[in-house]
Amino acid sequence: MAMTARPAGPVGAALLQRVILPRPADPTSVRALYLDEGTATSVKTTAPTAHRPGTYDETADEYVMHVRRSGHRVAEVVSRTGVRLPERSDVSFAAYFNAFPAAYWRRWSVLHGITLRLRVRGHGRVDVYRSTAKGVAVHLAGEVVGPTDAADTAGSSAPDDGAEREVTVPVSLTPFGDGGWVWFDLSSDNAPLELLSGGWYADQEAPGRAAVAVGMPTFNRPSDCVATLRALGEDPLVRDALTAVIIPDQGSSKVREQPGFDAAAAALGDRLRIIDQPNLGGSGGYARIMYEALETTDCEQILFMDDDIVLEPDSLLRALAFSRFSRDEMLVGGQMLSLQARSHLHAMGEVVDRGTFFWQIAPHTADDHDFGVDSLRETLWMHRRVDVDYNAWWMCMIPRSVAERIGLPLPLFIKWDDCEYGLRAGSHGVPTATVPGVGIWHMSFVEKDDSSDWQAYFHVRNRLVVGALHGPDNPRAMLADSLKRTLRHLFLLEYSTIALHHMAMRDFLSGPKALFGALPTALGAVRATRAEFPDGTVHRDAADLPHPDIGAREAQLWPKPPTNKITQIASLARGLAHQLRPVDPHAHERPQRDVPAEHGQWFLLSRLDGAAVTTSDGSGVTFRKRDREMFWAMLRESVRLHTEIAKAWPSLRHRYQESMGELVSRTAWREQVFDRFR
Repeated sequence: MAMTARPAGPVGAALLQRVILPRPADPTSVRALYLDEGTATSVKTTAPTAHRPGTYDETADEYVMHVRRSGHRVAEVVSRTGVRLPERSDVSFAAYFNAFPAAYWRRWSVLHGITLRLRVRGHGRVDVYRSTAKGVAVHLAGEVVGPTDAADTAGSSAPDDGAEREVTVPVSLTPFGDGGWVWFDLSSDNAPLELLSGGWYADQEAPGRAAVAVGMPTFNRPSDCVATLRALGEDPLVRDALTAVIIPDQGSSKVREQPGFDAAAAALGDRLRIIDQPNLGGSGGYARIMYEALETTDCEQILFMDDDIVLEPDSLLRALAFSRFSRDEMLVGGQMLSLQARSHLHAMGEVVDRGTFFWQIAPHTADDHDFGVDSLRETLWMHRRVDVDYNAWWMCMIPRSVAERIGLPLPLFIKWDDCEYGLRAGSHGVPTATVPGVGIWHMSFVEKDDSSDWQAYFHVRNRLVVGALHGPDNPRAMLADSLKRTLRHLFLLEYSTIALHHMAMRDFLSGPKALFGALPTALGAVRATRAEFPDGTVHRDAADLPHPDIGAREAQLWPKPPTNKITQIASLARGLAHQLRPVDPHAHERPQRDVPAEHGQWFLLSRLDGAAVTTSDGSGVTFRKRDREMFWAMLRESVRLHTEIAKAWPSLRHRYQESMGELVSRTAWREQVFDRFR
């Protein structure tokens, strides 16, 4: 469904964020991202509990808890920009896509204030609130809409229910130094109240020019890609901001051949460019996008997006507005919402631990947050501004000026390329902001374990490459963490994973010159290596393997996970002791246990000789077989390689840093990659 409403703003004002509502085809759970319809019973207590989140009352030094009642839905969504309330009802727009993340605009933009503008019809109230960094709600302003009693309509036969009115509320950004959002609530009186459209505005024109080159590398996801193209073309405001849409098609199932492509392409016209090239991974696809955007368009902004997403089109406009109003040039990232559970937010932002040199969610935040359970107002930590080191390329906007200055992505195929680009930008004084309310739906990582499959090679090699470029002078903590992960995979009987780790470390030791050459060939070599091991072969289901001898009752009993240092050390000792024992050959013919993915933990598998383990996504089963000699040989080789890397670290850092300019230059990408595959 196209979103055509353009909220009316004064001359010289710039739209920062539209008020938007769910699509008709969206699942019910999505409503929680657009509207807060939960009623709450407030109770006072000294502290919140895990099941009863709350807000902190600074004046009373106590928490106000909100016990939610489900099933309260009164708002009727009439369009993508409009909602109708029946008489004597209320709804809050303190929701992910409609609350305004004021703290981020306060920190990064040139603006000192914003204005809420709503077009409404009917009778009721508009109330505007802000929150503090602690999540405390503060009432800012309220306005009555339409006549509310008989005295107001004296001399008139009936209220003018059909008249449209504009509500305008200015909001200063001054109080939002550490955190806080702004939102509005609607309440109807003795007649319905309708919101026709609305938005948050700047009281000045946006600097610069809106000219976005959107790029999506795709590999055999043509239907998802066409859906995103359709979303870009259907929205007039989005379409007007596009200079180019660049699709490096790297798969065998082509986007051009997908049903619906012709209609989606027609809406975009000559702005759409599809480039066929071999599978060069995400970095090869994104590098091609940036190269084409810089060489063949006059774009001002380059927006990277994944192909397997569902796009909320307004997110593009919000990222664009944030980029144009930013105080200095910066990367503007969108957040990832779960495609499987649409009301879930993956993370508020991500950082890199500079010691272990591994990514993690930002401090004082939580992952996989469900807005359908705990609304924005009830989630205290979400009101504090979150600063990040980078933003993943499921959605990230990069100014043209930054791309020209710091270069293209590294030739890493997949993994760590987006993280490296954020760290590289930061080293050039270009920060990254992950902006709430700028989001796409992407396949959740909950059902993936890419640290164990063929992607394990790229995880390890690229972590070392990026660590050499941006990481610690002393790699001790990083390598200790890497060895710990090695032991875990060995206990999990994932020998193919360790073989890929060794391959990755050797390739890292060979130096940066091989990265370009490996781009089109590494995946084939990785798959061939993985196929040499039993755990690298995925069977359709457990029925394809012999059934374990274990009884039905015993099959449902699982050891408790070690929860403290004493139990962890004891479990580690038992696992190591088992690796010294001879293997039961019968366990290689018939698994000792069928192990669901959730129970495929090291403290269980380290004590088995054969197990049928379900893959993380539930689509298959691997038959893992313990090999005593291989365990100890791989462990010795891992220790040797880690030691070699530690000794060579200073010279390796120098080599990679010296080669950085060539690895990210347009000329090198053209001559060593793109010209070879024309």
